[in-house]
Amino acid sequence: MKRIYTISGLLLLLTFFSTAVFAQNIAVKGNVTDAKTGEALIGVTVAIKGTTTGAQTDANGAFSVNAPANGTLQVSYIGYTTQDVAIGGQTTINIKLQSATNELQGVVVIGYGTQRKLDVTGSIATVKGADVAKQASQNAVSGLQGKVAGVQITNTGAPGKTPDITIRGLGTIYGNTKPLFVVDGVWYDNIDFLNPQDIESFSVLKDASSTAIYGIRAANGVVLVSTKRGVKGKPVINYNGYVGVQAVTNQVKMANATEYATAVNELAALNNGDPVFSNPASYGTGTDWYKQILHKAFVTNHEASVSGGTDKYTYNYSFGYLNQDGIARTNNYQRYTLHLSNDFKISKVLKLGYTASGLSDVSRDVNGDIFHQLFGAAPTLPVKNADGSYGDPNDYNTGNGNNYNPQATLDFFNQKTKNRRFTYNGYAEVNILSNLKFRTSFGGDISRNEVRGYTPIYKATLQQQSNKSNLDITNTDTRNWIWENTLTYDLVKNDHRLTALVGYSMLNNETRQLNGAADNVPYTASGSIQSAFPAGSNPVYFATPDLQIHTRAMSQFARVNYSYKDKYLLNASLRRDGASQFFGDHTYGYFPSVGAGWVVTNEDFMKDQKVISNLKLRGSWGKVGNSGVPINPTVQTIATDQYLTGLFGKPLVAYPGASINTVVPPTIVWEKTQSADFGIEAGFLDNKLSVEADYYRRDTKDAIFAIPVPASLGLNISSLIGNQATIRNQGYEFMVSWKDQASKDFSYSISANLGINNNKVLQVETGETPIYQGGDGIANGALATRTVVGDPIGSFYGYKVAGIYQTAEQAAASKQAGAAAGDFIYEDTNKDGLVDGRDRVNLGSPLPKYNYGINTSFTYKSFDLALDFQGVAGVSVYNANVAYRFGNENFTKDFYDNRWHGAGTSNTYPSVNVGKSTNAAPNSFYVESGSYFRMRNAQLGYTLPKSLLTKLNISKVRFFANAQNAINLFGYKGFSPEIGGNVGSRGIDASVYPLYATYNFGVNVTF
Repeated sequence: MKRIYTISGLLLLLTFFSTAVFAQNIAVKGNVTDAKTGEALIGVTVAIKGTTTGAQTDANGAFSVNAPANGTLQVSYIGYTTQDVAIGGQTTINIKLQSATNELQGVVVIGYGTQRKLDVTGSIATVKGADVAKQASQNAVSGLQGKVAGVQITNTGAPGKTPDITIRGLGTIYGNTKPLFVVDGVWYDNIDFLNPQDIESFSVLKDASSTAIYGIRAANGVVLVSTKRGVKGKPVINYNGYVGVQAVTNQVKMANATEYATAVNELAALNNGDPVFSNPASYGTGTDWYKQILHKAFVTNHEASVSGGTDKYTYNYSFGYLNQDGIARTNNYQRYTLHLSNDFKISKVLKLGYTASGLSDVSRDVNGDIFHQLFGAAPTLPVKNADGSYGDPNDYNTGNGNNYNPQATLDFFNQKTKNRRFTYNGYAEVNILSNLKFRTSFGGDISRNEVRGYTPIYKATLQQQSNKSNLDITNTDTRNWIWENTLTYDLVKNDHRLTALVGYSMLNNETRQLNGAADNVPYTASGSIQSAFPAGSNPVYFATPDLQIHTRAMSQFARVNYSYKDKYLLNASLRRDGASQFFGDHTYGYFPSVGAGWVVTNEDFMKDQKVISNLKLRGSWGKVGNSGVPINPTVQTIATDQYLTGLFGKPLVAYPGASINTVVPPTIVWEKTQSADFGIEAGFLDNKLSVEADYYRRDTKDAIFAIPVPASLGLNISSLIGNQATIRNQGYEFMVSWKDQASKDFSYSISANLGINNNKVLQVETGETPIYQGGDGIANGALATRTVVGDPIGSFYGYKVAGIYQTAEQAAASKQAGAAAGDFIYEDTNKDGLVDGRDRVNLGSPLPKYNYGINTSFTYKSFDLALDFQGVAGVSVYNANVAYRFGNENFTKDFYDNRWHGAGTSNTYPSVNVGKSTNAAPNSFYVESGSYFRMRNAQLGYTLPKSLLTKLNISKVRFFANAQNAINLFGYKGFSPEIGGNVGSRGIDASVYPLYATYNFGVNVTF
């Protein structure tokens, strides 16, 4: 009780102190508008300079604040120049803010706070949420594509799937490759739960000086997300919705039935068989399986929000609904989102608030093999026979030999995926002094993912049938929370500006997965995994060992930002993280950073020139960590499988045996990333032209991944996990933009960015011994990628094709074992007179060397137009579809037209016997350029004149038409060269979900 009274007394004393400080204040009110357009700016921070006390503008741009009569107001807003306004006893002050996009005076969100861009010494890119929300992207991360230099985003066509995001290259092999997402102060692995309309801004932290404050999870970069909050004023209601259609782009054309039958007969002849089709021409064009299974898909999205507030509290509530059909028939994704936030001003020294988001989605999935089936399905096979039965490739002599009918696969695949997710964050802020603030926040993530698959009793074809039903359910539950406490001190005195931060954090993450399965049970659409199976069905439950995870972390951190005369800048931080993934002397990691900057244009010798509006030089160095590593990798495990049981004695008695099935490292340490960054930021011609350039070098040390274990050790394992390598990402980033108000009615902006990255493995513990990966989707299970010193991670690896054997005599005279006419000619790269595995070489990297984007916007009177372009270059992809064959699969029209089918017919494409083991081996024929250029988004909008809306009490009505991915230029022979994948299998196209274009029409209404 004594402690409680002591704390109560302290709070009471702080309240009296705060009252005394503001006793001589006056009430100041006014409006904040855009200096050029005159439009009211909502959510502008109007603070008393040198303190943390202030207010935000409401929906009409109005503010009201109690301030000293002789004080100064500091007015700041993301994307605008910070402005200091002397009060001078005035009670009404109207302020016009100048746009400051990409300028040094803008305000940016950083770790645990905000900062003038002038004071930033690291590499931070800011993107407005509105620029992302106007796109047709269902995931907010996709909307960042092409907008930030050095950031690669790879999309998938599957509805509801999370895109891959990589910042400044790939720095790890076995660990987590994702950046850390921080949403309103809470840590997440993704932001799938957020509706893009709910996001206020993104800040992408790219260098260690910016990210080190998040030490334990910052090795892959950090993306800070600020969601929309309410502002003082009457309720503002907003609706945004659209409907549209999605269509496959760059669809691969397959051989028709006649061409297919011709090719199959050729294949039979090459294998000394009889013709399969007596009259190929009689089959005509046959079945177009892509046309049969794919379709133009419907999509609609709706979001409604209400926000407002008073002097005492503000609120922002929104609800969203998305319904998206997949381009494969029966595929559908539906999502409901709810976002709530409130801020309460309890007193002049105490502020409370919370943010809560809810997600509920359900996906009707398609069989993961359907796109491989569509690629290979025989066009001679009918979808259904005249009697209504499915066309069966196995029950008559049509030479199909694929053992599947894609329509049957689609019709009898019954799997649904459901997600329920609740994220939350509550905070309290106490202004201990006018320039000393304490903040505590507690947030987390509660979710359940359920995958429910059901196979009925059915018979479609000889191979596609089941004589028993099966229900299989997998539940994955996640319970995460983070508690953070910070103390921030701000000092502005004469020429000095200082911000000091200290903090303490605790983190807890839990994941549990349980699988249950039973035969001959009915399908139930709801219910928990424990209640889904009827009594007597005897389900088998299995807890996935790799997904029974519980990790904890505890951290202390500190940071100092200092500016002298707004010319000389210094930033330094240190974080100490302790994580349960490690133990002993390696439990804790220390992650320091330092950055410095020089604002050249604030020097006296620059004041008389008019060309350079601002110029800043900056440099930084830091170290961060990656805690996304295997759990307990140093724990020795023992197998007690049945095959280890021995029988001895008379009568025989069973004695259980055991075997060591793992080799563990003696210890494992933090995977650390050390990086340096040097940058320049400049503005010219009154900041109409802005330029930014960076050079960076990022080394991942003690990278954790698996290395091969020789079979001679007699262990039932193939690899050993440990600290194995050093990996370097080195490159340049450039951004240039031009923004101008050409006339009263016309304004425009054009920006372009380019990221250049070189990835290289510098050192591996195994020395020159390579790490082979990339067997997914490769014919005969061959490994198509290699990680070795001197090359990028996961480079494609195989034979270099020099041509095609034209005759049997030429093949017989070669040094290539098993060669025949129509086969690939492989180069003898090591010049030893033989063609074997030692002749394999690096064939290209799936990691792009160049990422770029071009973003434009034009406004003329009530019309607005935005055009965004994006692309990559210096990258390769592996077209595994061509050789991934199990029978008489179909061929692409390109392959059929260019194939070798006799001496002199082709010296680049092999014969139809491409599935032969030697031809299907990884080689340069399958490695193609992955470069592409696309029009990422185009939107045309029209805003109704206010004169038409006044009588209806409507503030704004805007109609828009949008096209996404409508133009795609590339040379790759598949659907799309935008191919992701896990490390070691990245860039391998084994029938990925095709990319699509989206065309939609919508409206935005504000009341």
